[in-house]
Amino acid sequence: MKTIVAAVDFSNATLGVIRMAGSLAKAYGAQLHLLHVIEQEPTYTAYGFTPDEYPVLHEFQEEAKRRAAFKLEELLATVASDLPGTSVHLLEDSPLHGILDYVKQTHADLVVLGAHGHGVVVSLLLGSVAEGMVRKAIVPTLIVPAVPAAPAAPAAPAAPVA
Repeated sequence: MKTIVAAVDFSNATLGVIRMAGSLAKAYGAQLHLLHVIEQEPTYTAYGFTPDEYPVLHEFQEEAKRRAAFKLEELLATVASDLPGTSVHLLEDSPLHGILDYVKQTHADLVVLGAHGHGVVVSLLLGSVAEGMVRKAIVPTLIVPAVPAAPAAPAAPAAPVA
């Protein structure tokens, strides 16, 4: 195993994905690629709009890319000492297609990504990148479950009023 792609979405699954992919990369002496795919900027040219008519969408896209790049660098810092050859990559595409294309391009041996466990209805309505990767996988794909959010601490009982 030479190349492992850790596809991250900055959700509560990301830490588990990084830990698992990092452990495997270290064990196999593989190069680790941290990948985030951001949805492409929407275009409405079919409706007669030009990008100049909705500049706020472009500004939003640029800010999203800037923030994603920053978060990728933060993740890189968490593994850089153990895996100095780790690289980060930010793509604009649909997440599923972006990951699949990147895996082909890099000849990756393994993809590690997270699953959110939103449930059947959300998966039917919105789709699931993890499910899509399992269905269309061209290399072994490891799905890491998301860490459930910690329950809120119970409130302290109110003191009796004298």
